[in-house]
Amino acid sequence: MQFELTSDILVSLKDAIEEKNSLYLQDQLHDLYAPDIASIINQLNLQQAAYLYELLDDEIAPNVLLELDDDKREDLLTTFSSKQIAEQIDNMDSDDAADVISELPEELQEEVLSHIEDIDQASDIAELINYEEGTAGSLMAKELVSVYAFETVSQCIEEIRQQADDVDVMYAVYVLDNKERLIGIVSLKKLIISHPLARIEEIYEPDIQYVRTNTDTVEVGEYMQKYDLVVLPVVDQLNRLVGRITIDDVMDVIKENTDENIQRMSGISDDVDSNDKLWRLSRARIPWLIVGMCGGIIGSRIIGTYEDQIKIHPEMAYFIPLIGAMGGNVGVQSSSIIVQGLANNTLIGDNIAPKLLKELGVGLINGMICSFLIWSYAFVIEDWQLAATVSAALLTVVLCASFLGTFVPLTLNRFKINPALATGPFVTTLNDIIGITIYFLMGRILYGYF
Repeated sequence: MQFELTSDILVSLKDAIEEKNSLYLQDQLHDLYAPDIASIINQLNLQQAAYLYELLDDEIAPNVLLELDDDKREDLLTTFSSKQIAEQIDNMDSDDAADVISELPEELQEEVLSHIEDIDQASDIAELINYEEGTAGSLMAKELVSVYAFETVSQCIEEIRQQADDVDVMYAVYVLDNKERLIGIVSLKKLIISHPLARIEEIYEPDIQYVRTNTDTVEVGEYMQKYDLVVLPVVDQLNRLVGRITIDDVMDVIKENTDENIQRMSGISDDVDSNDKLWRLSRARIPWLIVGMCGGIIGSRIIGTYEDQIKIHPEMAYFIPLIGAMGGNVGVQSSSIIVQGLANNTLIGDNIAPKLLKELGVGLINGMICSFLIWSYAFVIEDWQLAATVSAALLTVVLCASFLGTFVPLTLNRFKINPALATGPFVTTLNDIIGITIYFLMGRILYGYF
């Protein structure tokens, strides 16, 4: 049954923490999974979180630590000694342990590594934290099962028995040559049905997909998604096998990338969440708010230049919000489709022109429908001249917004700027300015003002 953290449950747990009722707390936490316990600790202050964490079993505590929000985990680790941190990460996979240690100050990282009893584990973690953030090397785990091509099936199975304790889930066995280079893969099914004396080089699959340590993590996610992979080996520049990336790690990358793009589309320049400090939240939002405000100022100045026209035909002012809103909405819709295509790598080469034309075609159809509706409305409440002006302006604005919504993200992408920026205040503000200008120009042409 899925656990749901309600306000009543949270209050009762906080009361138990204040009363130091450890038996009640342990009973309540006993049947919960690590993500459920982490959701509780995320809602506690540092003192309460530290007390509750100390009550957790040694087996589940490291998993809970990994599930915590980054800020909460960082704060909680400040209450631990370097030896206590080492004890926590000693039970983690190397990639998870590296993620935790990388959040610590450099001097503390060395202390923690010195307290890890397993020298091989400490060496693996030290290697992983030295890889550049955002690369396959920083994402991979060192735990895997590998055998040499010259070994027999029986030797391979014995090797699996020895290595399996370090690997939680085994998808396949990687095959190496005598220089530790990755040359293929052998499935567990193949090992089971093959003769014990058969050599691995006779049964392995040489066609294997892999990435290098310096491959971007976003590319890794796209690669695994495209080929429906659950695990992907990682090699160094000499093709030596150094680790593997599993689907759960890639899902975290995809989620982070999606969250970042959503924030960019909303006009938030930094990667933030609701638990961040006020100044960080404000700093992430203010740049595009200022852009929007400057756009509003420009729009107001454009309206001011047509003050005489509004005096003669004040009814034209009724439709200014409509023109601005429609241009912004159409621009965001178009740019969202283009950004999605760029993210999925479907806008490549010859695919670009047809999709651009299709997007403009959609803008034309939608613009004609909306223009006819607004013409009918304006004709009923005002006159045919205003109806013609508003409908013609709206059609033009929709077409311009569709063009900008496709052109701007493609241009940003060409200059290596995140195209998700185009779907937020940038396109909206630009379309507001252009839309108002088009509207009043149409008014001069069609509404009898010169």
